Amino acid sequence: MAGHSKWANIQHRKGRQDEKRGKVWTRVIREITVAARQGGGDLAMNPRLRLAVEKAKAANMPADTVKKNIDKATGNLEGVNYEEIR
Repeated sequence: MAGHSKWANIQHRKGRQDEKRGKVWTRVIREITVAARQGGGDLAMNPRLRLAVEKAKAANMPADTVKKNIDKATGNLEGVNYEEIR
C-alpha cells in the first residue's frame, strides 16, 4: 500500500505511467528519425514515415514533437547560432 495520502498515491501512479509513456515515445521518435533520414520528410512519398507518424498519433504524441523530430532528422531544423559579444 502506498500510504494514506492521496497525493502520494497519485505520485506513485503518475511515475509509473510517465515511465511507460516515455519508453513508447522514445521508440516512436527513433522510428520517425530513421524513416525520415532514409526516405525524406514527405509523408506522401515515405510510407515508413507515414506508419511511424500514425504510431505517434496512437501514442498521443503532440504533433509539434513529431514535426520537430522529422525536421531534425532531415536537416531542416536550424540550430541555434551564438554570436560572440565583446
